[in-house]
Amino acid sequence: MLLIEQRAADDAVATEQLLLPFESRCKSRLRTRLASGEECGLFLERGGVLRGGDKLAGNDGRVIAVVAAPESLMEAASNDPLQLARAAYHLGNRHVAVQILAGSLRFARDHVLGEMVRGLDLPVAEIEAPFEPEAGAYGAHGGHGHSADGEGRGARIHDHFQRP
Repeated sequence: MLLIEQRAADDAVATEQLLLPFESRCKSRLRTRLASGEECGLFLERGGVLRGGDKLAGNDGRVIAVVAAPESLMEAASNDPLQLARAAYHLGNRHVAVQILAGSLRFARDHVLGEMVRGLDLPVAEIEAPFEPEAGAYGAHGGHGHSADGEGRGARIHDHFQRP
């Protein structure tokens, strides 16, 4: 099995592809398969998110390009930036991962969220597309407010702002 334990330089030439949905690209430990079908294991530094186009280094010297797999998504589109900002606010308030594009928002397919966004007078379409949501204000981690050592995000922020 091919082991992948580090990232490769952005300008490295990839000879393999690793097609992963967003949820899998948030994991630092993962057993999966390359596009060729070869089994591989990811053992990357915790706390990062793989993005489409990232390059990884296999333990045998091969360079693997990460490809964001098409996923079942919903897309809300509008020419009105205020409408999109309102929808992004309401989705974010529910801790939903959102991809922000020029004139549209994408989020994982969920009929309840789709109805909520439609209730904001935005048309919502069901699509299949790669998903690259925003990393968030606290960094590019896939977790929900917790560090690898179990400390909550609030504890880290509090420590950062403590007075000497």
